[in-house]
Amino acid sequence: MDTPGIPDLLHPAAAAFLHETHRNLIGDSWLPSLSGETLDVIDPGTGALLTQIPKSGAADIDHAVATARLALESGPWSRMPASERGRLIWKLAAKITDFAEQLAQLESLDTGRPIFETRLVDVPGSVAMLEYMAGWATKINGETMQLGAPGELHAYTEREPVGVVAVIVPWNYPLELAVWRTAPALAAGCTVIIKPAEQTSLTAIRLGQLVQEAGFPPGVVNIVTGLGETAGAALASHPFRLPVPLKPASRSSTQQQAT
Repeated sequence: MDTPGIPDLLHPAAAAFLHETHRNLIGDSWLPSLSGETLDVIDPGTGALLTQIPKSGAADIDHAVATARLALESGPWSRMPASERGRLIWKLAAKITDFAEQLAQLESLDTGRPIFETRLVDVPGSVAMLEYMAGWATKINGETMQLGAPGELHAYTEREPVGVVAVIVPWNYPLELAVWRTAPALAAGCTVIIKPAEQTSLTAIRLGQLVQEAGFPPGVVNIVTGLGETAGAALASHPFRLPVPLKPASRSSTQQQAT
């Protein structure tokens, strides 16, 4: 598309990204909004057009939730060894490091914040959170406890992924806040739908590309752009936002020990 608002001195990788056709990441596919509508992305510093993103609605959110739910219940993510989840989260942190300057420039251009802030705060903060949560993936454990009831009984709890996690991100620190909310959910084995602010969606879309490059299974991380009053409201009110256990059994069970 013709985007005369792209600055001439922008990093080549950042400029190339702005010239791409941007779509929603749902499963392993990049899709336009079902309505075909788009939103203009405006440089807040100049008022110039930078690019366009999908203007998604409730039907797009339904598609993303169904995809994330299927990935949770039938895909490998929630059942893979925690160490493997941690390795992929760490790999995503490395990908962000590899493209740090591109992400910093996109964040600065999209939000209107100084480039020194996005270089020193947003990108390193995102990497640090992912690395931290990569370590937590192997440290989410259940518990056993003694009971006051008579007999040789014991009780245990088992922590499992609770469901599909909705991540609705404000405009001011879009990359860092998306990562802060997504990384703990991924470490716990949940799947995620990210709805960035319509004013600042660029680094969320780029994050989705890096998720794919890092090798995450399809549907684990989904990115849907759109207005808060439509796409955001549909996601916030969706019934799949409620925790639903993967198994019908209670998370706390009591068993009689073998004699």
